[in-house]
Amino acid sequence: MPALSVRNLGVTFVERVLFSGVSFDVESRDKIGFIGANGVGKTTLFRVLNGELDPSEGTVAFEKNTRVGYMEQHACSDPDIDIYHELLGVFDYLSRMETELSALNRRISKQPDNINELIERQMRLMEEHERLGGLTYKSRTRAALLGLGFNESEFSLPVGSLSGGQRSKLCLAKLLLSRSNLLLLDEPTNHLDIRSVSWLEDFLRDFKGAMIIISHDRYFLDHVTNKTIELEHCKTMCYKGAYTEFRRKKQAYLDSLKNKYENDLKEIRRIEGIVEQQKRWGRERNFITAASRQKEADRIKAQLVAPESALETMRMRFEPKCESGNDVLICRDIAKSFGDKRLFKNVSLHIRKGERVFVLGGNGCGKTTLFRILTAKLPQDRGEFEYGANVMPGYFDQMQQDLDLDKTAIDEVWDSFPNLSQTEVRSALASFLFKGDEVFKPLAKMSGGERARVSLLKLMLKGSNLLLLDEPTNHLDAASREELENTLLDYSGTLLIISHDRYFINKLATRVLVLQQDGVKEYLGNYDYYLERVKNAPAEAAQTAEKQEKPQNDYFLKKQQASEERRRQTKLKKAEEEIERLDGEIAKLQELLATEEVAADYERLLELSAKLEDLQKEQEEQYAIWEELAE
Repeated sequence: MPALSVRNLGVTFVERVLFSGVSFDVESRDKIGFIGANGVGKTTLFRVLNGELDPSEGTVAFEKNTRVGYMEQHACSDPDIDIYHELLGVFDYLSRMETELSALNRRISKQPDNINELIERQMRLMEEHERLGGLTYKSRTRAALLGLGFNESEFSLPVGSLSGGQRSKLCLAKLLLSRSNLLLLDEPTNHLDIRSVSWLEDFLRDFKGAMIIISHDRYFLDHVTNKTIELEHCKTMCYKGAYTEFRRKKQAYLDSLKNKYENDLKEIRRIEGIVEQQKRWGRERNFITAASRQKEADRIKAQLVAPESALETMRMRFEPKCESGNDVLICRDIAKSFGDKRLFKNVSLHIRKGERVFVLGGNGCGKTTLFRILTAKLPQDRGEFEYGANVMPGYFDQMQQDLDLDKTAIDEVWDSFPNLSQTEVRSALASFLFKGDEVFKPLAKMSGGERARVSLLKLMLKGSNLLLLDEPTNHLDAASREELENTLLDYSGTLLIISHDRYFINKLATRVLVLQQDGVKEYLGNYDYYLERVKNAPAEAAQTAEKQEKPQNDYFLKKQQASEERRRQTKLKKAEEEIERLDGEIAKLQELLATEEVAADYERLLELSAKLEDLQKEQEEQYAIWEELAE
């Protein structure tokens, strides 16, 4: 039986059908990407699967051993507890077992009449504790926090002091470490930088259970999922393969539907032409033929399926009002600190006309601060920058601070561009999916995606020839991201973009800049090229060092070789001595672990087992060193 079976599921709010007839199965190892436009009901379907919401129709059935984990379930309740112990609370069942084992140890030490029964209970509990990960759960807790971007110094911070992004990461960590074997993940990469997303990808690929992931991060979906479910036109379609494979298969499916529909229409017209001809001839056998042919046409009409129109997406086009010079932006040794915290220094850039440059870096490294300096919203501590001839910069602020939330959509755009007529403003808003009364909707009541569309519209109307875009794909669904990508590919100006969207970076980037504390590191290419260079950096560094070595004469070379051989022999002897010493310590520990006294003392047993494991690991390392030197 599948871990989850959904049959004919539907949800209706008042008179709006959100979805209906939704059916799919989730096998025990499926990793499913669940995609669809904003507002189609993906999160609502998750709430139904999680039992928070009753469906209007249909059924949800879980296999009896399925344990569902949903990120919202793992909210942090105690604001005073520190991050580490909040996450460690996921393993309360192991802590309770350790408490019981300690109690059993104390009772056994008193030599009661039922000592054999207590020892048997202790051994069963120890086996269960180890099977459930009792020896590693603390290290797994630490690894999860580090992987999601928390520093060791932050482990003691109270949960109540965390930002929204940090709290989301902590809730995600709790979910990942829970005993759930079916995960429901709703936008898990939100608030994560690229390093943390890469860690999450590795974790989810190694996860032994099933998962359904709502995400607009196409690169993430390609690297984690093996199936895709799309919710569109109030129903779902299932495809084998990750996001890119889904796009290919969906397009092929839509093309086949369109071709069949057009061919059926042609066939109907051909048959009905024959029917008309037979009727004009007016003989009895002609009427019989006409009736037969009409039945054939009616049968095709009854089975005719018109392709559903594609969901409407934004229509945008960025056109510079004038052409810039070849040198667009030059920065020299820019530095910025806040109090004692230095964000960056020695930032030097040279952006040329037509380039599409992406700025990468971990959360908090100062990427947005750099953009705010370049747009004169914040002063730098030192250094300077200048724009080239005829450069007209335009800035997309991911925080959307350029919007007046007290205004409606039409007022926000019209007040920014008063020379446009009402018809021109409404036409522009319509191209960004604001139609009818939606143009009078206050910005304060809009979603993040709707506000992002208003900001992009204002940027488009400005006609800049240099676009500084800070996370422009945040809040946009996949279709809107693809429209933005295609628009920017056709843009004749220059792009400087901050983004964590690796699919977006891959499609657009001609150059990648990594912002670090001591400056900027440059990679000529897209994200995959940057990733390859980072992975190969140690080997390339070694090759470069080898090329830079000065030629040496034979005498010096022989002398150096002899010296290296003496060092090798010394290291080899030292490794042999270490292996022999460790052999003795391991033997002593194994003898100690075999005694009844240690076997009855749970805490002592754990301590010595951990020490034995460390010694064995150290010995393996020494053997590896010895083998390398011996070769």
